[in-house]
Amino acid sequence: MKRIGILGGTFDPPHLGHLIIANEVLHAKALDEIWFMPNQEPPHKEKSYFLSNEDRIALLRKAVSDHPQFQVELVELERKGPSYTVDTIKILHEREKDTKFFFIIGADMVEYLHKWRDIDYLLDLVTFVGVKRPDYELTTTYPVDYVEIPEIGISSTLIRERMKNGKTIKYLVPENVRTYMEENHLYES
Repeated sequence: MKRIGILGGTFDPPHLGHLIIANEVLHAKALDEIWFMPNQEPPHKEKSYFLSNEDRIALLRKAVSDHPQFQVELVELERKGPSYTVDTIKILHEREKDTKFFFIIGADMVEYLHKWRDIDYLLDLVTFVGVKRPDYELTTTYPVDYVEIPEIGISSTLIRERMKNGKTIKYLVPENVRTYMEENHLYES
């Protein structure tokens, strides 16, 4: 049975923190691959992307391009409406019959699990893997496997602000992501 980790998010833009989380979970849980899954409309917050889906996909593909076990999964962008995890996982289970899925979430989402749509059903479909985030506790009554990762103070918000203010983002994102962002003048206004 194939073991696939899923890391969802807006990836607006993807950064080294995302890649470190994915790599740590990949090895800690002995997974075959990590699928980076950009969402269409996160149900827990207002849609506020700064980039088009095309730019987010291009950046994400560049970010994972040098890791053979990292892939980009577009199932949520192929659907309209809110990106409920339970709906996405149902689709993936139909498509990938012989696969065990591990859904990677930050501590902010661990605390929020009780509000997820059809959480009890979802728990039958995936194993949740929680990773620490600054200022959040990893507390829930739901079963979550935890993976220790280095604390990473990089966020997409930080990168967007730095780009907007003309500051460097070198070493915060992969070099090919930085180049694409600068060549296409992303986040500059």
